Amino acid sequence: MTGAQASYLKTLSEQAHQPEAYDPKLDKAEASKRIDNLKQNKGH
Repeated sequence: MTGAQASYLKTLSEQAHQPEAYDPKLDKAEASKRIDNLKQNKGH
């Protein structure tokens, strides 16, 4: 994943109280899926 994705995913996972959603080894596609999922769950 890109540096921007990593930063955003880490922030989103912390805000959603789902730190397990962040994994520094993710590829770009999986990171994108997790970001989308966390954004939906937050209601954004």
